[in-house]
Amino acid sequence: MRHLLSTRDLSRDEAIHILDVAEDMAETQTREVRKLPTLRGKTVVNLFFEDSTRTRISFEAAAKRLSADVINFSAKGSSVSKGESLKDTAQTLEEMGADAVVIRHGASGAPHTLAASGWIDAGIVNAGDGTHEHPTQALLDAFTMRRRIHGSASRGRGLDGITVAIVGDILHSRVARSNVWLLSALGARTVFVGPPTLIPLDLTGWPAETSYDLDATLTTHPDVVMMLRIQTERMNDAFFPSPHEYARRWGLDDERLARLGPDTIVMHPGPMNRGLEISSRAADSAQSTVREQVANGVSARMAVLYLLLSGERED
Repeated sequence: MRHLLSTRDLSRDEAIHILDVAEDMAETQTREVRKLPTLRGKTVVNLFFEDSTRTRISFEAAAKRLSADVINFSAKGSSVSKGESLKDTAQTLEEMGADAVVIRHGASGAPHTLAASGWIDAGIVNAGDGTHEHPTQALLDAFTMRRRIHGSASRGRGLDGITVAIVGDILHSRVARSNVWLLSALGARTVFVGPPTLIPLDLTGWPAETSYDLDATLTTHPDVVMMLRIQTERMNDAFFPSPHEYARRWGLDDERLARLGPDTIVMHPGPMNRGLEISSRAADSAQSTVREQVANGVSARMAVLYLLLSGERED
């Protein structure tokens, strides 16, 4: 694997291979000594132009458990705040010998620019760009679903026949955009649910259905209900009347939780706004995979870094 920029680029076989490698990585994390020597001598740079403690720590843990050297770069307090361009930053990292760059950026397409520019020879992993994608989040979500549904027999399997309802702020969500393509590749059906103002106007070509009524969607008994965070930091307008109204119409409250089937999986990429998009009871229920997603995120990112750096690099 040269880069990981988008789940849309992954075939079914490629996606299943990454998930199977993540299974191998997860098994190593149950040992007393969890560190592997696989990437010893490699350097991974976490290049974060946006705040994201969870994603950065997850990538850092993944790289260190593979014995890679990790450099954390934050735009705040760096030369970027003095006006340094992405090109100059990339060329600086190239001279420092970076083998992989995990980039999170507020501009959609920044990782693609870095990968195609020739400024740096390192493998590029997209850790979230603008309102575009967040591919490793989708991989860890699919990994979590596959483990919950297929258990120990999950290797080599997709998510065929599974229905996933993704609820909330689809318009600004990188998670929704990455999940819809990966879930389609794995054979799952996706339904976007939310207020009309938070669902893109044109979904032509997207492998997803649309619903504006969460209660109606829940009556169809989806296998997975994935709640998304309301991304107020990306909102410039009033997309719904009030938080109370949003929670009443599109939040997974205790009453809606009670109507779910006993095997329905409840997911949230985090961080959560408890009481807004999801109630505390739903977040902490036995059906919830919120904590599993955190642990599985390390395994999925270990798999990505391993596939990116362990073999011979190709142009």
